[in-house]
Amino acid sequence: MAENTKRGVFSLSGVTGMLIATVLLLAILGVLTVWGLMVQQASATNYYDPAPIVGNLDNVKMNSKANADYAFQDAK
Repeated sequence: MAENTKRGVFSLSGVTGMLIATVLLLAILGVLTVWGLMVQQASATNYYDPAPIVGNLDNVKMNSKANADYAFQDAK
């Protein structure tokens, strides 16, 4: 059986690889955290208004293209 002579502590599958993976995961965590905070701040100042949906629903027909007026409307 062949002996493994390429056992380097700082090889890519050793400490260096572990450090690269750790730094990469921390970078991904940082980017997603900052992105989530930006989305939260944007949503806090531009919140959802349910008034078009819970308003007067008497004119809604079963099959009508005008029903789009009562559907979800994105915040401006």
